[in-house]
Amino acid sequence: MTGPNRDPEFARADALAGLARDLDDLRRAVDPLREVGGRVNDLARLVGQLADTVAAMTKRPAATPTPSWLLLAADESGVEQVLAELCAWLHTIYLRYPDGATALPQCWLYHPDVVEELLWLMHAWCAAYQGKGASVQLAGDWHDRQRPGVVRRIRSSAGSCSIERHQTRADWDQRPIGAAPVPGIDAVGVISTWWATRRDDPAPEPAASPIGAALNGGPHR
Repeated sequence: MTGPNRDPEFARADALAGLARDLDDLRRAVDPLREVGGRVNDLARLVGQLADTVAAMTKRPAATPTPSWLLLAADESGVEQVLAELCAWLHTIYLRYPDGATALPQCWLYHPDVVEELLWLMHAWCAAYQGKGASVQLAGDWHDRQRPGVVRRIRSSAGSCSIERHQTRADWDQRPIGAAPVPGIDAVGVISTWWATRRDDPAPEPAASPIGAALNGGPHR
C-alpha cells in the first residue's frame, strides 16, 4: 500500500528491515578489517623485536683482529715491536704458569709456529681481561681450554728443542722464584731481521753458547 493512506506500522517495519539489512552489510564489510587489525598488531610486535635485536648488535663490541706472525708485514721495526710486546707479556703472564715455562724451549723464537701460537694466545688473554667485551666466560675459556692447548702443542712440536740442551747446572730442575726470564730473548734482533726481510729463507743459525762451544772444541771458524 502506498500514498497517504499507507499503514504507519507497515512503514516502520519496512524501515527497520532496511536498517537491519544495512547493518548486516556493514558487519560483513567490517569483519575482514578486524583480521587485518590483528595482523597489524603482529607486524608491530615483529618490528619491535627486530629493533631490539639491532640495538643489541650495535652495542656489542666488534671483535679485535689478531695479528698473524706468519703474515706480518715485511717491516723490521714493526716485527721487533710485536716481539717486544710478546716477550713482555710472556714474562708477565705466560711464564707464571709452571707448565708454560717448562714447555717453552730456549729456541722458541726460531719456530714460527710457536711464535704464532703465543701471539694469538696473548691477544686472546687481552680480549678476555682488558677488551671491551672482557668477561668471566672468556677468562674461563682462556684458562680451561686455550692456554693448556697452546702449552700442549708447543711441548709436542718444540719442547725437546733447545739451543742450550747440552748445558748442565746444579739447579736445572729447580723451579725459579717469581716470573721466569724469557728464554732466548737475545735473538729478538736476529729473528726480527730474518722474519721481516727473508722469512722464506732458512732461519739464521743461533749463536753458539759458551758452554756449547767449549764442549765442541771452541768456536767454529
